[in-house]
Amino acid sequence: MSLLHRLSLVLATVLTVHVTGPVRADDFPSRPLRVIVPFSPGGAVDGPMRLIAQHLSQRLGQPVVVENKPGAGATIGTDVVAKAAPDGYTLLLASQTNAISATLYSNLPFDPIEDFTPVTLIGREPGVVVVNPAVPVTSLQQLIAYVKERPGQIDYASSGNGSGQHLFAALLASRTGMKMNHVPYRGSGQATTDLLGGVVAMSIPGTAGMVGHIKAGKLRPLAVTGSTRSQQLPEVQTVAEQGVAGYEAYVWMGLLAPKGTPPAIIDKIYRDVKDVLAGNEVKSYMATAGIEIVGSTPAEFGAFFRHERTQWAKIIKETGAKAD
Repeated sequence: MSLLHRLSLVLATVLTVHVTGPVRADDFPSRPLRVIVPFSPGGAVDGPMRLIAQHLSQRLGQPVVVENKPGAGATIGTDVVAKAAPDGYTLLLASQTNAISATLYSNLPFDPIEDFTPVTLIGREPGVVVVNPAVPVTSLQQLIAYVKERPGQIDYASSGNGSGQHLFAALLASRTGMKMNHVPYRGSGQATTDLLGGVVAMSIPGTAGMVGHIKAGKLRPLAVTGSTRSQQLPEVQTVAEQGVAGYEAYVWMGLLAPKGTPPAIIDKIYRDVKDVLAGNEVKSYMATAGIEIVGSTPAEFGAFFRHERTQWAKIIKETGAKAD
């Protein structure tokens, strides 16, 4: 056999392996998948993802394992996925924290947008503007007027610098001209405790966790931050309904894959997740948790993610927010 013939055979073998190797989707998945959740167990997005993973395992015929890798504003777990093989077997449960981190952290070892391929926006939850009942306002417009009469005197709580709660309120202040004091806490627990106790006047946490306090009369809702009213608080108007045009802010969760994951595999995961989201058990769980199911296409999620980064980058620069 000539040297040229041998080289031709080697080249043919290499090309065959490249074409029929890890980029093939017709036999996907052939082993377990893992979803990296860059937050602690038991959080607002951890529970829904575990239920979705359970049903997704049944559809795919392979285990879907949820791994929590919290820390550094979700950047530790996100970095794991950014560096994973682009074969569909490692996914990231992303949230608005990922869009915020794109600006909040200046020296990330990955690009929060370009190093990932969007799969689907699973769902979203609006925030709710709540005040301690001692604050003498019953509508968002009254709150705006009350704060403007007392510039720099009204405190609002958040779960930390650069958190969703911080930026939701900062966005509202930016759109309305309110000047308030930001009081960052290390987590939402103490922030809620001080809000209930009247130590701070206002906050914009996720809706689901506040419904009990609202119904008990311990907090007064003034507005919800979504584009439509919340099913859990149907009598509460949106921020936009009360004159702040274009205001929209959500706590959300979606799946990302490493950059370069084959489109056929992305499409398969998206379609299977969408089918799971249509199941009665998942729909019931999400409704109870106050999460609006979305199930967007990869392209739609990509556009949404970029919009989120742009919106929060502007607010971070305006406020000078820093990571805790």
